[in-house]
Amino acid sequence: MITGIYRDAWGIPHLRADSARALARAQGRVTALDRAWQLEVERHRAQGTSAAFLGTEALAWDSFARRARLDDTARRCFRSLERRDPETADWVRAYVDGVNEGLAKATAPEFARAGLTPGRWEPWTPLGVWLGTHILFAGFPAKLWREQVVQHLGADAVALFATDGPGTSGSNGWLVSGERTTTGHAVIAGDPHRFIEDPGVYQQIHLSCPEFDVVGLVVPGVPGIAHFGHAGTVAWAITNAMADYQDLYRERLRRTGAGVEALGPDGVWRRAARHTETVEVAGEEPAEVEVIETDRGPVIIGGPEGLDDRVPDSGTPVAVSLRYPPRVTEDLGFSALLPLLRARRVADVDRAFDAWAEPVNVVQAADTEGGLLHRVAGRVPLRAEANRTRLVPAWEPGHDWEGWHETPYAGLTDGIAVMANQRGPATPLGVEFAPPHRADRITALLTEKDRWSPADMPVIHMDTRLASAVPLLDHLEALEDLTPEAARLRDRLLRWDRHMDASSTEAAGYAAVRGAVVRRLAAHPAFAALTSPPAYPEVFLPWLNLVPRVGFALEHLLRAEELYGIDRAETVRAAVEEVAASGDLPATWGDTHRLSPWRALTDTPPEEPGLSGDHDCVLCTSAVPGWTDLSARGPAARYVWDLARRADSLWVVPFGASGVPGSPHQRDQLPLWIEGDLVPVVTDWQQLKRENEDV
Repeated sequence: MITGIYRDAWGIPHLRADSARALARAQGRVTALDRAWQLEVERHRAQGTSAAFLGTEALAWDSFARRARLDDTARRCFRSLERRDPETADWVRAYVDGVNEGLAKATAPEFARAGLTPGRWEPWTPLGVWLGTHILFAGFPAKLWREQVVQHLGADAVALFATDGPGTSGSNGWLVSGERTTTGHAVIAGDPHRFIEDPGVYQQIHLSCPEFDVVGLVVPGVPGIAHFGHAGTVAWAITNAMADYQDLYRERLRRTGAGVEALGPDGVWRRAARHTETVEVAGEEPAEVEVIETDRGPVIIGGPEGLDDRVPDSGTPVAVSLRYPPRVTEDLGFSALLPLLRARRVADVDRAFDAWAEPVNVVQAADTEGGLLHRVAGRVPLRAEANRTRLVPAWEPGHDWEGWHETPYAGLTDGIAVMANQRGPATPLGVEFAPPHRADRITALLTEKDRWSPADMPVIHMDTRLASAVPLLDHLEALEDLTPEAARLRDRLLRWDRHMDASSTEAAGYAAVRGAVVRRLAAHPAFAALTSPPAYPEVFLPWLNLVPRVGFALEHLLRAEELYGIDRAETVRAAVEEVAASGDLPATWGDTHRLSPWRALTDTPPEEPGLSGDHDCVLCTSAVPGWTDLSARGPAARYVWDLARRADSLWVVPFGASGVPGSPHQRDQLPLWIEGDLVPVVTDWQQLKRENEDV
């Protein structure tokens, strides 16, 4: 075996080495060569030091990262990994060595623009990157929103705004058994939905050594192939299980001569850990952050003086602490990563995911012997029901964690299993889930044919039917005595095929009317108390913004038996009249529904293309109804794993394999991603170009 770094026609790295450790070092090095700027941004975000070169816009995140103890938790988890699993710890160290080698040769122009020099990665840095990427993944700030709704509208209002899931949910995955395919072997396909970043949040890679040979999608900065992989005889993929595994506690804190104390559930004031940290901010004065940790966890909101120096009715200031599993267990689940690479059968994948910690996922896997797996993986605490839904008082008993849930398993129905964040095997572990529209649509499409081939799957990836449009269209159909312009618009929308295609004028009209309805509902006096959230840190405000909450809950708000006296028929009438009278409807949905990726540096970004799809479509390119038609979320990758012949597998990412500006592979996959085309997975080393001899 000739070791080295190879590339295919799309610049995707294929790595060969003579051991798993040498391969990890090669993976770290090639990732640093391809994604140096991205790696350093993620390292600084995990450490809470990104404002030092990104400026005040990054200060809110850095403050949260410091207060939540992300870097300290990563250090603790790595020290624990060294004790429990020294082989994996050594493998992670090898990856970090490779990253540091690659960063020393990095030529990314962003460093000069930001005035930043690549720093040094520590052995725990990959764990910090993983934690920073997923700390908000379970959406614990939704508990802050529910608290607001209950306080101002009552407990019954929570379900109205739930949409059966927060608006940030996403990811599709489906498993088709061999009895339903043209090859007689299983196919796994799907697309993880995340905030779209440039460079992308997933990196295509091929890792080969005498122990294993795996292709897959990885989070840059983390060794191995965790989420989506194909090892030849077995393949696996995940979707977000929508589990609830992070708790928020109201804390009563007081300052003493010795520091800060917190009131416990036994009525005793106990010393809390406390220190201050300085956050450097480019172009501004440094910011001081007080870091406090109680027996529950780090205090992420407020302090001894309360949220904003306001004292609640009890007379005792209240802060909010966060309890999350890795902080409690000192385990981020990295012991699953090497066993996943070494897996040969579904049983191996199953055992590997027994060590998984977070985020909590639904796993689908299949092997060439007909083995199938559909399970939940991750760590969810057993605790009181109140912990799962709202903030709970730290000074009252009954809110401790009492062990861990058993992770559920599920089967297939008629040879298929579909997960799109809807209620399913993870139902006992969660509170809010995604609406069933995407899962129902994928299931319906899969039943249209008796046999599916891998090449058929992009048709499902790109489906744009919007089932959640029904309630608004029903209200439109019931309207009478509209002006001629509004009547014509209404009639066009009722004839619409309900597909959110970029070229559709009707989809543009529907989105405009929907946005007007959302804005009018959000402006109604009944919801006035929800327009001004408490003085929470900026990083939590997206979960508390009323307009997006109304937009993602519109289906339920329009169907509710009664809505606080709001005349919804008149609201819809006023909205369609407003849009019809404006005369400035976009020609097509794609004119306003355009890709809007996050970039750490935003100088003169390129004009991005128009998109098909919408939040509740299988092609889940999420706009925020009533706020913007731009899409910051969407498929962060697409994949089709063929268990009959791995070389017939397919994949694509939104931009390209390289994160280096000016590289021919920085954006060469974008046109394919837009159109729903995929890149062949190359596994024949004779088709690859060798980049160097020495890894």
